[in-house]
Amino acid sequence: MKRYGQFCPVAQASELFCERWTPLIIRDLSWGASRFSELQRGVPLMSPSLLSKRLKQLEAEGILERRRAIRGRAWTYHLTAAGQEFVPIVEALGVWGQHWTRRELADGEVDLGLLIWALERSVNPAAFGAGRTVVEIDLVDQPKAKRRWWFVCENDELDLCVDDPGFEVDLLVAVSLRDIIHVVRGDLSLARAIDTGRLRVHGPARLRRALRRWLNLSPLAAVRSRRVEATGA
Repeated sequence: MKRYGQFCPVAQASELFCERWTPLIIRDLSWGASRFSELQRGVPLMSPSLLSKRLKQLEAEGILERRRAIRGRAWTYHLTAAGQEFVPIVEALGVWGQHWTRRELADGEVDLGLLIWALERSVNPAAFGAGRTVVEIDLVDQPKAKRRWWFVCENDELDLCVDDPGFEVDLLVAVSLRDIIHVVRGDLSLARAIDTGRLRVHGPARLRRALRRWLNLSPLAAVRSRRVEATGA
């Protein structure tokens, strides 16, 4: 960890918080990720060795704590009271980012793994009511091996399947990867995506109406851009 060599509390807090990847780790911990594998999915470009080192640093500084997992020999990670006080700062960064960094996505930002991780973490499996509902997302611009994803919603629980689970699909959502990211970010409203044909939904009307509740978009998606130029969405 690089030091500023100042007694100023802003400098000392920045030594912890502004270290690369740290705000994203705090973001994911605040959203419920606790296992090492879950944290890896939120920072896919961060090497496992660097993630392990950063977690140890944050533990040593009292920002997070390790706990023995209920099952197995693994550890889970949790924000301490000190770490929780960073969460409003992360949220404020998100609001500022929505206000001032909205633009057309660069190719390196169209990240399939991060999208699936975001959906798995945020969708509301109870949105369709009792019983089992299977949602298939068909990413129409992706190669065959990465095109189809199944979300099995049952008993208020979610099971993400990378292979066909063998159940009848109740709701099919066909969309490009770039456009579904625009919907999740809030650049493109779900209603406009459907009206313009950029997102197509097939299934009973009751389930189509519940799609927005199921997506359970982040409050950040409602934050409007303050940049002059449009995002292109």
